[in-house]
Amino acid sequence: MSKSLDFILPAFGLGALILGVGYAVATRDYKDDQLALLQQQAKTAAAREAAKAEEVARLEAEMARLAAETEEKARMAANSGGGGSVSEPAPTPAAPLGIGRPALPEEVAAWNLDVLPDGRGLPVGSGDVLTGEEIFSEKCAVCHGEFAEGVDNWPKLAGGFNTLTRKDPVKTVGSYWPYLTTAWDYVHRSMPFGAAQTLSPDEVYAIVAYILYSNDLVDEDFVLSNENLASIEMPNAGGFIVDDRPQTEYPLWRAEPCMENCKDKVEITMRATVLDVTPDQKGADAAAATGGDAGAGAASADLAQAAAPAAQSEAAPAATAQPETAPAETAQAAAAAAAPDPALVAQGEKVFKKCAACHAVGEGAKNKVGPELNGIVGRPVGAIEGFRYSGAFSEAAAAGQVWDEAHLAAFLADPKGVIPGTKMSFAGLRKDEEIAAVIAYLKAQGG
Repeated sequence: MSKSLDFILPAFGLGALILGVGYAVATRDYKDDQLALLQQQAKTAAAREAAKAEEVARLEAEMARLAAETEEKARMAANSGGGGSVSEPAPTPAAPLGIGRPALPEEVAAWNLDVLPDGRGLPVGSGDVLTGEEIFSEKCAVCHGEFAEGVDNWPKLAGGFNTLTRKDPVKTVGSYWPYLTTAWDYVHRSMPFGAAQTLSPDEVYAIVAYILYSNDLVDEDFVLSNENLASIEMPNAGGFIVDDRPQTEYPLWRAEPCMENCKDKVEITMRATVLDVTPDQKGADAAAATGGDAGAGAASADLAQAAAPAAQSEAAPAATAQPETAPAETAQAAAAAAAPDPALVAQGEKVFKKCAACHAVGEGAKNKVGPELNGIVGRPVGAIEGFRYSGAFSEAAAAGQVWDEAHLAAFLADPKGVIPGTKMSFAGLRKDEEIAAVIAYLKAQGG
């Protein structure tokens, strides 16, 4: 038994010794790793502090540079005597900045598109009305209509004369624009929509010539060029004034505003009747005044009717005193008087070309976009069988309207005014002589 204990105890002591040595070695390795980690963290913190110091130094240098620039700008402003005003020109740098390059001549020419009212800036070129009509139909009519009358809400380019004083003025190239060079410049710079600056100068001249023709400002054989464009005076050239607001109004806006008792009395000086927002307290008085005028008009009409029989009875003896004319001679004289002037008919044929896109006349004429017009003079409105008239024309036909010369002349001058709601897009003829010529031409076609 004692021998066993002698053997076991030394063995147990040896195991303890081995464990103790292992623990010591492990503990030493752990402390070495911990020390290395702490040393690495210290290096990282030191690097961060160094970076912060560098950033602080950089920011301080930047602040010093900005302060120096600010001081220099203030010194230059003081030397210029402008007090640093934004209107003063920028100082010229001491040396080139080294940015960009001089523009090439062709690059400058590409941007140099402006045209002045006196014609400066117009390129050499020309275009006639008939060529312009073809180009306009192809590239412009989808928005502005075949006759420059405007489609839907797209701008009208023709018509609108004598409307600028109305509540709803129609501002077109013919009725409003003061200079034709503005129209040329705009078409050349910005049209056609979506394909700006694809038109050649000759095409632009032709389109502008057609716009003039659509406004009855030139004839169909007119040729527009850089040589005659500036000489064309637009109807509304005198309808504009020089903007003098910087001298007359701006000083008033910069004065001390009045805040109380600024007027002796308050009164309405203008009335927003179009918007229907200004109360109208004089409606009854106006109605009464209108009624009085109407009564006076009715009385005048009664007097005129009463006087008519007397005048007719007085004229009767004179009429009976005239020698009788043979029936054959009377018929020949009536036919000669009814026959239209050949020269006027020839002129009307030329003017009718404005209508030929939608209407036909002559032998074999058929309905097109609009009805054929053979025999229209003296015919009831809306009388062509098989043609689908608009509601406005159907109402005019139901009302018994007839295309006599007076009614036809009024319609040719202002289609939408005479028959409101008509779908005819033509803006109308502006010249009385053209209207008379077209009617003569239509009469020669069997009406």
